[in-house]
Amino acid sequence: MKLLVTGGAGFIGSAVVRLAIAQGHSVVNLDALTYAACLENVASVADSPLYAFEQSDIGDCAALDRIFADHQPDAVMHLAAESHVDRSIDGPGAFIQTNVTGTYTLLEAARAYWQGAGKPDSFRFHHISTDEVFGSLGPTGQFTETTPYDPRSPYSASKAASDHLVRAWGETYGLPIILTNCSNNYGPFHFPEKLVPVVILKALAEQPIPVYGDGANVRDWLYVEDHADALLTVLTKGTLGRSYNVGGENEVSNLELVKMICALLDDRRPKGAPHADLITFVADRPGHDKRYAIDPSRIRSELGWRPSVTVEEGLARTVDWYLANEDWWRALQNRSGVGDRLGTA
Repeated sequence: MKLLVTGGAGFIGSAVVRLAIAQGHSVVNLDALTYAACLENVASVADSPLYAFEQSDIGDCAALDRIFADHQPDAVMHLAAESHVDRSIDGPGAFIQTNVTGTYTLLEAARAYWQGAGKPDSFRFHHISTDEVFGSLGPTGQFTETTPYDPRSPYSASKAASDHLVRAWGETYGLPIILTNCSNNYGPFHFPEKLVPVVILKALAEQPIPVYGDGANVRDWLYVEDHADALLTVLTKGTLGRSYNVGGENEVSNLELVKMICALLDDRRPKGAPHADLITFVADRPGHDKRYAIDPSRIRSELGWRPSVTVEEGLARTVDWYLANEDWWRALQNRSGVGDRLGTA
């Protein structure tokens, strides 16, 4: 199968690219190479005959038409997105442009290509989204595929809008679509503005580790390589028109997560231990959702998929990866906004 992967130089997208090629798929990586993208993320497969790269914005309709015509993919895996909630608070316009308008432009390019090819039944448009579109949970309950949408941030609202567009193109035009909504990802190649790499890098630098509010916000943590496996499973085995929630089955509060990372670093880099002494509580993010939790029953029962890595195992792998790949993360620390507190408006 030939896959057109948008955002394939990003965190989750690059994991999909690497795994897809390992499984024998051909991959066209379409990425605009914005601030959070890094071609080093796919360096391990860049010389593969199964790999091709196209630098383009998903909002460029002429470029998309050419890319579809040149490569003739069997499926689109749409991961390109602005995804950092704090940045969406400071600058929501970029999120609307990429996540909403960009998704619309990609849908139209995919529809034109699919229709021009005779509407093959085998074509797939797989839209990858987030559990944040469902809003915030209380102490109990889980998100299912039928949970009403209730986005609370510019980021989650823009992703909710893109989900609705994809479903509408499926219903109105018959485009063969499939959707997934995932919980919080972590793992190797995670851009160093998100919580897990921030904690690792602050601890290594013996700097204060910021924890929003009281740290009681709960997330379901999904190891990125497990997520990539789930996405390819859904693409190849999922039912058209369906959505599948993908979770890690690992609910942990932010404060618990930070303490787990600190304990791993105490063992591996005892200089500065105990690293938990660096934890510093800071003003909470505006509109910070209290809890996310995924009910993974559908993907488990219909497709036989479940995560292979516990949060303890995944965090250990992640910490070890950052310790072994200092050149990768140091090269990114000078990019715009990295290391700064954003989203306080």
